[in-house]
Amino acid sequence: MSILVMKFGGTSVGSIDRIHRAAKRVSAEVAKGHNVIVIVSAMSGKTNELVGWVSETSPLYDAREYDAVVSSGENVTAGLMALRLQEMDIPARSWQGWQVPVKTTSAHASARIEEIPSDNILAKFDEGMRVAVVAGFQGISPEGRITTLGRGGSDTTAVAFAAAFDAVRCDIYTDVDGVYTTDPRICDKARKLDRIAFEEMLELASLGAKVLQTRSVELAMRYKVKLRVLSSFEEQSDDAGTLVCDEEEIMESNVVAGVAYSRDEAKMTLISVADRPGIAAAIFGPLAEAGVNVDMIVQNISEDGRTDMTFSCPTDQVMRAEKAMNEAKAKGEINFHDLVADKGVAKVSVVGIGMRSHAGVAAQMFEALRDEGINIKVITTSEIKISVLIDRKYMELAVQALHDTFGLDKAS
Repeated sequence: MSILVMKFGGTSVGSIDRIHRAAKRVSAEVAKGHNVIVIVSAMSGKTNELVGWVSETSPLYDAREYDAVVSSGENVTAGLMALRLQEMDIPARSWQGWQVPVKTTSAHASARIEEIPSDNILAKFDEGMRVAVVAGFQGISPEGRITTLGRGGSDTTAVAFAAAFDAVRCDIYTDVDGVYTTDPRICDKARKLDRIAFEEMLELASLGAKVLQTRSVELAMRYKVKLRVLSSFEEQSDDAGTLVCDEEEIMESNVVAGVAYSRDEAKMTLISVADRPGIAAAIFGPLAEAGVNVDMIVQNISEDGRTDMTFSCPTDQVMRAEKAMNEAKAKGEINFHDLVADKGVAKVSVVGIGMRSHAGVAAQMFEALRDEGINIKVITTSEIKISVLIDRKYMELAVQALHDTFGLDKAS
């Protein structure tokens, strides 16, 4: 019998009534003949509450106990979902991560899944169980301790189960009805996509689109897991939501699939750095050690053997970056005249697999921004993405202009 994986996020199971509604969706899939693995998040707001309790109790907490506490939210949801399905006469059982077991690394609060043996759950399916309700976001370390996978980890749990059990599909139920060409809150012309390629979704997720966690998309792409993003709050049809799939499964697509943005960006520039072999390593090594997530990098070389090095990072990591650079300077590892941080920028990107085979996308993008009087501070490109840093006050205007320029309100 085929296996379907269904994942319900926090808002989808945010109350007893919503758990009942989600259980009806599970029931419908069971009626179609599937055995179902349901992955659940904690009820909306519960994980934040648990994290707050940990911090209040022990500001310098033991990460192992942090995981023991914050993983409990998913356990509650899994038990309640299983109980509701049993009330509907559907053979269901809840599973915590250690019971499966979901084997992970020992990196508490940011563990990675290493293996999901299928024997236990498959044996229960053979005995007549129709639904396994699994607590997402959690696993067990080689030392036998509970681990958690980091924020958004239930998405990763769902995709990992779909891969491990060779599921026909992994349905992600959330509070949006699919993946859009851009944020509908910024652009009222945003259009829901019927299909999007793994690579496009991965870029959009990494650029700030919060529909799917980046690690879950990486996993789906690696194991060719078909993902479908749907709303928990709307009536569904067989073609509802957005299917995230292989590029080959998309017959025709626009050159650009979507416009993404990130408003919490900062531009940092090291002014007048000695231009010598190894200088980049001397700069970005200490930044990496300090946990600074560097994104865009631009180097400008002058004639006097000096260079300016510009990079972007999240605004909440600026102080960490400044500290790392000043310490490296004090140790004599690097020498620079000044370090300038600009926290008033935003990153806007266009993404599309069609860019591989179409020239002129960059020119169109830059002309559209020029026509709106928007100055570009930094540019980076990849095979299917072009990103720019601009003044944050122009971010929404830029998103709308680019959405219009590439005709994203119209299907290909």
